[in-house]
Amino acid sequence: MTSDPSSNGQVPSGDPAALPAHHVHGTPPARALPGSGETRRHVLVAIVLNKPGVLNRVSSLMRARNFNIDSLAVSHTDREDVSRMTITLHGDDVAVEQAAKQLYRLIDVLKVQDVTSEPTVEHELALVKIRATESNRDEILRFVELSRGRVVDLVEGSVIAEVTGTEGEIDTFVSLVRTYGIKELVRTGAVVMAKGAGSIEEAVKK
Repeated sequence: MTSDPSSNGQVPSGDPAALPAHHVHGTPPARALPGSGETRRHVLVAIVLNKPGVLNRVSSLMRARNFNIDSLAVSHTDREDVSRMTITLHGDDVAVEQAAKQLYRLIDVLKVQDVTSEPTVEHELALVKIRATESNRDEILRFVELSRGRVVDLVEGSVIAEVTGTEGEIDTFVSLVRTYGIKELVRTGAVVMAKGAGSIEEAVKK
């Protein structure tokens, strides 16, 4: 193809095939972010100073990152001035990693660790008030015992069962007793501790 002397060596604007791709489409395609985009359950452990406002700053950051916290359990450690948070949420691996890094930058946050893929001991406690009648009360009591739970209150019309276990085990128990009727339910949210000799709190003390 010969060039048009009047074009000063430039490609004619009327020939899209000869233009670079970004000129044809107007703007370059958006750069894909790393990560699969698939969400899964994550468990984060945060060691923070036991000060007013810390919990609010943590939850506000997660809200700003568009995360819905599934559960959050917090209490002080063996040190009165240090608290430990266990946060469970669903998100893409990369998005959760970025949120954890931002969380670590907050004032009064001493350590953040994603223990999702690590061997841990995980437990949650739930109190379930189950509707009970004269005809099914004994059946409910046996079921609670078989589920490794215990009855903490027994009155006419209801039974309060205390059960502990992983999130999945609690979910299973709740779905099964739902056939009797659940009058009230409260769950603490998961708390976790890594197996082995290592300790996230020891890393902070060092």
